[in-house]
Amino acid sequence: MVGVGDGEKCKEDYDDSAQRMASGDDIETLPSLLISLVSFTLLFRDLFVIFLISMAAPPARARADYDYLIKLLLIGDSGVGKSCLLLRFSDGSFTTSFITTIGIDFKIRTIELDGKRIKLQIWDTAGQERFRTITTAYYRGAMGILLVYDVTDESSFNNIRNWIRNIEQHASDNVNKILVGNKADMDESKRAVPTSKGQALADEYGIKFFETSAKTNLNVEEVFFSIARDIKQRLADTDSRAEPQTIKINQPDQAPGSSQAAQRSACCGGS
Repeated sequence: MVGVGDGEKCKEDYDDSAQRMASGDDIETLPSLLISLVSFTLLFRDLFVIFLISMAAPPARARADYDYLIKLLLIGDSGVGKSCLLLRFSDGSFTTSFITTIGIDFKIRTIELDGKRIKLQIWDTAGQERFRTITTAYYRGAMGILLVYDVTDESSFNNIRNWIRNIEQHASDNVNKILVGNKADMDESKRAVPTSKGQALADEYGIKFFETSAKTNLNVEEVFFSIARDIKQRLADTDSRAEPQTIKINQPDQAPGSSQAAQRSACCGGS
């Protein structure tokens, strides 16, 4: 979680750099000054976004325009195509000139699933280490997490275990997970991770596995619909387990001795 101390440190770095630039002692501090300025701006942007989320905090259950609100998180190494997957699913488009995500971003899409209206709030996280403090703050509220790797980059696949450890440390225990091998449209000569290897890793953790291509739209809809359906089912199961307790509370008082008679009938096959 980003703290006030981080903001003060960014401001101090900015002031020091500005003083050096004003004195003309070190013209090479310009890149450092710009980085500090960008980091300072992004810090307060993310704090503002977190504030808005905490103020709104809508429940997962029904509102007027949807039956369920589901928060999803895309995580994985930088460059594996998380932003492209999100853009393809939310806007139906693809671009090869997509820039690296700075901090975190999100999009919303509402879908119909099994007769229910599901509002998906999908968060796209930066994969770089320097943004890890910001992005891990979003794990706790996630209901589903998509672990994305690039099938042409073995290191991004090997790092999936590290991402799962981050989930175990920062996310809820019952969060749904799904493994996604992206860029499956690439030529087989460039593939570094066989499909069987991805499936084996998914089986090891007991999660579903898809290979996708944001470029050709291969399995993109299927991935998001699959994890949304699993989460909806989990929420429905939670509701159904809670329902008998509510019924018991509202049941009228039983006549004296009726409970004991019912127990004798059940255990002894009484007539």
